[in-house]
Amino acid sequence: MSVPDLPRFTLSSVVTEWGIDPLLFIGTVWVAGLYLTGVLALRRRGDAWPVGRTVAFVVGGTGSFYVVTQSGIATYDTTLLSVHMVQHMVLSMVVPLFLALGAPVTLALRTLPGTPRRWLLGVLHSRVARVLSFPPLTLALFVISPWALYFSGWYEASLNSVFVHEMMHVHLVTVGALFFWPLMGIDPIPGRVDYPFRVLLVVLTLPFHAFLGVTIMGGSTLLGGDWYPSLHDGPMGSWLPDPLDDQHLAGGILWGAGDFIGLLFFAILFTQWVRSSMREAVREDRRLDRIDARDARAAASPLPVVEPAAPAPPDPATMHE
Repeated sequence: MSVPDLPRFTLSSVVTEWGIDPLLFIGTVWVAGLYLTGVLALRRRGDAWPVGRTVAFVVGGTGSFYVVTQSGIATYDTTLLSVHMVQHMVLSMVVPLFLALGAPVTLALRTLPGTPRRWLLGVLHSRVARVLSFPPLTLALFVISPWALYFSGWYEASLNSVFVHEMMHVHLVTVGALFFWPLMGIDPIPGRVDYPFRVLLVVLTLPFHAFLGVTIMGGSTLLGGDWYPSLHDGPMGSWLPDPLDDQHLAGGILWGAGDFIGLLFFAILFTQWVRSSMREAVREDRRLDRIDARDARAAASPLPVVEPAAPAPPDPATMHE
């Protein structure tokens, strides 16, 4: 995969060096379009759909994916490892979070016609879905995936192949979605566990990201092999930083961003937990109110009057004894 001659990277480059990746662009438009079509179908028949969910999915989810795969971040993601690491964190954590908060499965179940809806329900209740949403498995995939990416030949292959590069983007979103969807989302999918265990799973991700970031920061072997040093032989060599220094910066971004986004997840999860507890408390209060009302009605109703039974007539057989 060739790298064009690019000017020095600055924050403004994110906007000025915008490009279009046809495959990812079309996929993003289709996903956002299908979601908006479902929302419009609900509104046409008079049903409500929370605006916050639409904003989360279209703007936060597909919008974030579009920005980091089409903007200057995507243009420089094979030139600077530090820029790639920003893209990595958005794809693996931010995009899955907002996609989950958009509740697309719930939207599909409410808008799909009979046969496709039954197919979707069959997928949700299948053994494959239960396995892929099993929390210990998804945690292992989420933790092991970046280690396999950077400490195998996979990352170097993504630098040399456009197809592998794009599939890496899809992989990061998929693994993130498998892990965070049952924890953060509100869709009726398998793998959902109680809130204390959800909080534990999110907390467990923090030290793994920190350890990976520290490992990359302290490493002396360049990720990607000779890819980044070879860029110094071209016109960009006049402004490119030392590859090892940029790698240390990338490790710091992974460490810091992982902790920050993890704490954001924890805050969202804690808020969901509090709201769920409040709804449960309201339901319990209503149940107790119904019991109290029933007992009050029973106490206010008069007791039926029971007439004393008439004495039984004497038995003629015993009258002469």
